[in-house]
Amino acid sequence: MLQHSNKNMTGNNNNSDQVVDVVLIGAGIMSATLGVLLKELEPASTIAVYERLNVAAAESSDAWNNAGTGHSAFCELNYTPQLADGSVETKKAVAIAESFEVSKQFWSFLVKNKQVGEPATFIKSIPHISFVWGKDNVDYLRKRYEALQQCFLFEGMKYSEDQAVLKEWMPLVMKDRDAEEKVAATRMALGTDVNFGALTREMFDDLRKKENVDMYFNHDVRRLKKRNGLWELVVRDEASGEKKKVKAKFVFIGAGGGSLPLLEKSGIPEGNGFGGFPVSGQWLKCTNPEIIAQHNAKVYGKAAVGSPPMSVPHLDTRMIDGKKALLFGPYAGFSTRFLKNGSLLDLPLSIKLNNIVPMISAGLDNIPLTKYLIDQVKQSPEDRLTALKDYLPTAKMEDWELETAGQRVQVIKKDAKRGGILEFGTEVVTAADGSIAALLGASPGASTAVSIMISLMERCFKDKINTPEWKQKLKEMVPSYGLSLLADAKLSQEIRTQTTAVLNLEVEELKLNS
Repeated sequence: MLQHSNKNMTGNNNNSDQVVDVVLIGAGIMSATLGVLLKELEPASTIAVYERLNVAAAESSDAWNNAGTGHSAFCELNYTPQLADGSVETKKAVAIAESFEVSKQFWSFLVKNKQVGEPATFIKSIPHISFVWGKDNVDYLRKRYEALQQCFLFEGMKYSEDQAVLKEWMPLVMKDRDAEEKVAATRMALGTDVNFGALTREMFDDLRKKENVDMYFNHDVRRLKKRNGLWELVVRDEASGEKKKVKAKFVFIGAGGGSLPLLEKSGIPEGNGFGGFPVSGQWLKCTNPEIIAQHNAKVYGKAAVGSPPMSVPHLDTRMIDGKKALLFGPYAGFSTRFLKNGSLLDLPLSIKLNNIVPMISAGLDNIPLTKYLIDQVKQSPEDRLTALKDYLPTAKMEDWELETAGQRVQVIKKDAKRGGILEFGTEVVTAADGSIAALLGASPGASTAVSIMISLMERCFKDKINTPEWKQKLKEMVPSYGLSLLADAKLSQEIRTQTTAVLNLEVEELKLNS
């Protein structure tokens, strides 16, 4: 295997014959997770990471660009849709909750092995609350709560329609609210706030200390093509303008919104028919320390009809750069950019002969979404304040300022019946031979990164995933690997107890008659 320096490279390596085992495109949470997993499983492997910007986790994984909820489906109502018969579907929520437990196991392994810093640098306990008002919404939340109680991963969730109880849970949200208003909420003390930007950078800091790992910032992958059994990439140093060729046995495209154009350039047939619909966002950020100090929860409500999942409104306590922050939003918008730092030509250039039909079909099927985005773009500051007052009745304009959030590219894919469908989730596209994989889509992405990357390895490293060496190491990193947490309540509780202790998650249990 070719030996590499393990420096952070910025363009001073012009070796056109460079051959590596693994290339990771994009320095976000997905690439960091896969890189660490593969390096643990194959310590001698050579890995090169290429990032277009000058720092890791500057796009979708950054704290200001990511919801940071630690998506465990405790409070996100879009994961539990109400069906036509009035029942609430919990399948997606349960799967996400299990995946988040897998992520916590892996992060605990990293903490125990000092591969990342103290847990408080990237994860904190924070209650997750779902809050609704109006008879129909209250009925829905009650049904949701009852349905989720059938799964032990949601054990400890509290439900109440009592305003006095809700004032204890979220005093700012209930302050000056109409005493006759019909309201309801659920509260999960086990919730977390995760700074995925900080976690990603810590993982990369550890990864690049290892033998045969190079990171190249300010490097943009321009082309990639399979030749003679290897992937050949053309990479441009954005600082010097120089280009070089790199050959790799395996390529992972984890470039967030930039993944779709690279997947298209790869030419693999499995990528045909995929398109992307970009959705931008903005937050209202609280600037008043007194208000920030009074709220300590992630309070999620119901999304407007026709809105994308990333637009589920929430009043959100965050820890960013070591400071407590309070955000509300996101307010959706539209831009043709696929990345926050992308080009306005991203969307038009992504339209190809093989995906134009799915994209047109999905567009015609989602006219309410288009109308919703137009309305969001047209919002005035007063409109945004009105939306905030639904969650914070005492809100004043002078205490909040607008902050730009990240771009999300929702997946459009072929559908035999409808031509094309818009999906609100993540999609892993892999070549038949497993030599390349791309991750498309958005939420709940970061929170389920470990499960997604393990699934990717099962598809792309079939010859190694079942070897005793890999199995043993995977069990060390993720003790529940190969087992179903949903099928074993005792195992689930044991693992949750362990990860809570290792990650220093101090669960706040309020003593309420709820």
